[in-house]
Amino acid sequence: MAGLYLEDFTPGHIFRHTLRKTVTESDNMLFSVMTLNPQPLHIDFDFAGKTEWGKPLVNSLFTLGLMIGISVHDTTLGTTVANLGMTETTFPHPLFHGDTVRVETEVKSVRESRSKPDRGIVEFEHRAYNQHDRLVARCLRQAMILKRPA
Repeated sequence: MAGLYLEDFTPGHIFRHTLRKTVTESDNMLFSVMTLNPQPLHIDFDFAGKTEWGKPLVNSLFTLGLMIGISVHDTTLGTTVANLGMTETTFPHPLFHGDTVRVETEVKSVRESRSKPDRGIVEFEHRAYNQHDRLVARCLRQAMILKRPA
């Protein structure tokens, strides 16, 4: 697996992920339908056209999932035991159909587990930007990560 082990993470290191994604109307509609979210701001062009944005916004939970998903290959693919939490999640600028998302991940802290000797906890700060370098999402994520096998 491409994921890093606990020992490979250093606080302060920033991953600038090369994988990017242009978000489509279909992405937004499919995610909203799959999650049973009927919010017209995401799926109703007429409704959204009368808002201050003038067009549909991409579902923020899709944005969150995409941001973390883009980070996985470079960081935790196959080495994550579990996500423990996501805190301080913000969406300071909306994401729209046709925007291209890029992500960077900063390692905030690393510590060994107090109860399980084969793993530890890494706190990541994920940041997603659109093609204009506007911050569209940010969150802190705590993940339980395996140590390198003996």
